[in-house]
Amino acid sequence: MADYRERLRTVVRTHPGVLLHLEEPIRLASGDLSRDFVDAKLAVDEPGALRTAGEAMCRAAADAGAEFDAVGGLLVGAAPFTFAVSTVAGSKWFLVRKEPKGRGTNRWTEGARITEGMRVMLVDDVVTRGESIQKACERVEEEGAVVVFATTLVDRADFSRHWFAERAIPYAPVLTYEDLGIDPVVGDEHSG
Repeated sequence: MADYRERLRTVVRTHPGVLLHLEEPIRLASGDLSRDFVDAKLAVDEPGALRTAGEAMCRAAADAGAEFDAVGGLLVGAAPFTFAVSTVAGSKWFLVRKEPKGRGTNRWTEGARITEGMRVMLVDDVVTRGESIQKACERVEEEGAVVVFATTLVDRADFSRHWFAERAIPYAPVLTYEDLGIDPVVGDEHSG
């Protein structure tokens, strides 16, 4: 795992526009303010980096002893990582909508049909407070899946680690704020 981590850390730190250190703080998707911005989808815009991310996430799952039938997460952040892991692992994939489709089958998930007892791995691009990956977890569990592992390319804080630990779900980000030398998001309230 160390080799994958180092290769992806290099991509995140050197690929133009992926890791930005800003003069003024910006609002993150979590609602928190930060002077550091990580565009993880841009980090994997090239096939080699995307494959490396998929391999790293599969290795993290294997290291946790997690075997899964399908991989997925919440649109849009999880999409490239879902496809990378699915391709590397040879597993099914699914994506969770932020709201039901609103027509046709009115489904919450696209791709593989979530079935009772299906073992799933959850992925995301960047996690701060973890709302997206948590929402994906809750949605697939409501459909009967068993979440056996969760990961993200970058975790900017420690909130998700605690959230998944409380549910006895193994969680291992590929990279953390420490790996990237950025300040973690801390505290119980959103900044600003």
